[in-house]
Amino acid sequence: MKKIFGAKKSQDPPPSIQDATDRIYKRGDTVDEKIKKLDAELARYKEQIKKTRPGPAQEAVKARAMRVLKQRKMYEGQRDMLYNQTYNLDQVAFASEGIKDAQQTMTAMKAANKELKGMMKTVRIEDIDSMQDEMMDLMDVSNEIQETLGRSYNVPDDIDEEELMGELDALEADMDFESSSVPSYLQPDKESDLDSELNLPAAPSGHAAAPNRQQVCHLQECP
Repeated sequence: MKKIFGAKKSQDPPPSIQDATDRIYKRGDTVDEKIKKLDAELARYKEQIKKTRPGPAQEAVKARAMRVLKQRKMYEGQRDMLYNQTYNLDQVAFASEGIKDAQQTMTAMKAANKELKGMMKTVRIEDIDSMQDEMMDLMDVSNEIQETLGRSYNVPDDIDEEELMGELDALEADMDFESSSVPSYLQPDKESDLDSELNLPAAPSGHAAAPNRQQVCHLQECP
């Protein structure tokens, strides 16, 4: 059957946007090269026109320059058309990439939504509220236990605070009285003038006078 009707030829995949863009850029580079050659030729014709005198020779150079200008305009139009095509392809590529990003975002969100639903099945708000209530009850019981263990056995609960303040004032008054009635021998010593208490004579000033001979002889036997 294949020999009679022939086998179906496999079709090539359609070119992508990037392939079309690359092809247009290559064509644009070719056109730019042609425009550069025409610019160089125009510059040469301008120099010839400046150097030749008015007449048939100058008119012939001008005619060739006009022909080059026409070709240059044609290539410039083609280049502008190629630039417009590349701009349109860039816009399509940008839109295509945006759609691809949106698809990936939707796929990721669907997977996250499915995972979140599965997790929410294992967590219920009623269980959380019940656990919070139990934790609050346990904390209250723990505080009561701590207060009970920290209670003093010697201090009664029915003590009047005003009575305690009165006792505190009386204790301060007793302390002031005791400090004022301390015996003198327990009080700090004051600096006393020992010279005045002993009534000692004042120390002599200057050198003492030497005794005379009569006083010495009176005390000792003199020859």
